[in-house]
Amino acid sequence: MGKILKRSYILTGLLLSTFLAAIEGTVIGPAGPRIVGELGGVELLSWVFTAYLLTMAVATPIFGKISDLYGRKLVFVVGSILFLAGSVLSGLAQSMEQLILFRAIQGIGAGGLTPVTFTIIGDIYSIEERAKVQAWISSVWGISSLVGPLLGGYFVDSLNWRWVFGFNVPFGLLSLFFIMKYFKEDIEKRHVKIDIWGAVTFTVGVTALLFGLATGGGQFAWNSPILIGIMVVAVISLIVFIIVEKNAEEPLVPLKLFRIRDIAYSNLASLVASALLIGLTSYLPLWVQGVLGKNATMSGLVLAPMSISWLLGSVLGSRWIITKGSRYTSLIGMIIIALGAVGMAFMSEGMPIFILLIFNALYGIGFGFSFSVFTVIAQSSVGYDLRGASNALNTFVKSIGQTIGVTVFGTLINLQISARTASKAASGVEVTQDDINNLLSPEKMHLLPPKLWNELKHVLGGSLHVLFIVMGVLAVIGVVTVIGLRNKAPGAKEE
Repeated sequence: MGKILKRSYILTGLLLSTFLAAIEGTVIGPAGPRIVGELGGVELLSWVFTAYLLTMAVATPIFGKISDLYGRKLVFVVGSILFLAGSVLSGLAQSMEQLILFRAIQGIGAGGLTPVTFTIIGDIYSIEERAKVQAWISSVWGISSLVGPLLGGYFVDSLNWRWVFGFNVPFGLLSLFFIMKYFKEDIEKRHVKIDIWGAVTFTVGVTALLFGLATGGGQFAWNSPILIGIMVVAVISLIVFIIVEKNAEEPLVPLKLFRIRDIAYSNLASLVASALLIGLTSYLPLWVQGVLGKNATMSGLVLAPMSISWLLGSVLGSRWIITKGSRYTSLIGMIIIALGAVGMAFMSEGMPIFILLIFNALYGIGFGFSFSVFTVIAQSSVGYDLRGASNALNTFVKSIGQTIGVTVFGTLINLQISARTASKAASGVEVTQDDINNLLSPEKMHLLPPKLWNELKHVLGGSLHVLFIVMGVLAVIGVVTVIGLRNKAPGAKEE
């Protein structure tokens, strides 16, 4: 079989795995309110996202290094199996706690699957071809991101939210078949020393840090001894991790990557952009369904313009990277993101739906421009021996951005709801956690008295409005982060 034909099959497998990841990221958004309505626990909703992102963040650099040492194919297969198993189990969950656990398993699989997809592209395509292939990847992302919210909303309204987790299984199995059959790699056999202490200290440090951020102000008070102890463990573990990495023969996260200018600045920008992305996809459906009173299908439709414009931004951005340079392309993207975020910060309960569509379209164009640059930089700034680690680092930073984003945003929302319901209680309107859950469930919304329903809409709307203001400020900060990039094509020598 010819090389070109084999690469076509491999690319098909990678496109399918990208479709799987994109569907996972978008199809669950419209299901969030309905999950809360059936399983309860609106205060745990952010953990449905956090558990997935936390385990993905921890697993990504570990799998990235394993792919450099033992090959990309092994990591892709293991990651796919874990991801699909987590998907099936999530669809069978009988409680919010079970769903969170199964999402964690799914996240471990994604930690191996997502970065190695881009690493394989970097291995089998030249720098000129990568920009073109990146446009293909982005096209699939755009198409699946459009289909995801629409089908997710349709399944939730017409069938059951559990279907959103099984939707990606057939695509994952087909992707696994293509990679196992057609992707062959020559792995140089060499003696390697696994960075066990690096993996242990990294896992403990990152897990403790993110768990502390997720539970602070909610399950534990910020000044509680338990939370302080968790954060101390996080700081000590991460300090020890840095020391270990400096002296390791085969470091889990090669710290020298941060000395490469484009990698350092692109990862910083990825952190900010990823936090904005998870904030938009996680909490805009709450606004559409809880504040505006629309159904899950409508929340999917509101997210659809972002998917379409992301496709446009990705295609243009992938072309501009080579001709106009990294800084120019990503700066355009981050400015457009900021326009959408700042516009959404002025959103009110009476704002027409079409205005939301415009803001989401701006977000999508900006994400398409920006993430195209960040991915190609990760692929092209290092050689084969570090390419897996570099792509894993970029994916890790994105997942950390999403994890911190959904954690901090979730904590902010919970604090706002608590404060506003407390003020309502002081004025004689009693509001319980079950009332908030019922607000987000079409089947249970009728149980709320009309006056209480109206009060709860204002509580949720005011809480989300504060979040959108914070996201607007963060987007402006994101514009500043990309100025440090060189204005040359990725892969060019340092100035």
